[in-house]
Amino acid sequence: MLDTSDFKNGSTFEFEGQVYTVIWFQHHKPGKGGAVMRTKMRNVRSGSIIERTFKSGVKFREVEIERKKKQYLYNDAKNYKFMDLETFEEVSITAEKLGDTVKYLKENTEVEGLYIDGEFLNIDLPLNIELKVISTVPGVKGDTVSNVTKPATLETGAEVGVPLFINEGDTILVDTRTGEYLQRK
Repeated sequence: MLDTSDFKNGSTFEFEGQVYTVIWFQHHKPGKGGAVMRTKMRNVRSGSIIERTFKSGVKFREVEIERKKKQYLYNDAKNYKFMDLETFEEVSITAEKLGDTVKYLKENTEVEGLYIDGEFLNIDLPLNIELKVISTVPGVKGDTVSNVTKPATLETGAEVGVPLFINEGDTILVDTRTGEYLQRK
């Protein structure tokens, strides 16, 4: 059994008949009453994200997820195709199940396939991924010291706020959990 005090990013458990993975949590102690755990969780099967608050001490059934290395190959109109790096078997998953992760998928990216009872459910992206800037407005000379950002469209179609010194053609590192710019490569 998994207690709310044992929550950490990546904890997987059963809640209301569905399997969820914790992607963010915060222990909160209000002025009155007992402590609570605020969470943001991803449904492993559907990919949808929900926010819930649990009272301290609530217990859940922990679920074991098997992880297998996969490589993203391509997508057709509805499905994203992945190759198992051990068996070289090709498997597919719908864009709806992947959710926002499709914004950071480029060909040949290695990911972890998530399996429960032998069923391929979803993927976990690497924490950071290198992507090329396809389009952005030019920065103004002298504005490189401030903390101002501008929108940039990446090779996968994702839009990210980047510092003013980033130009088209630059390769940047993006945090796949938050969608934030980390550094120029």
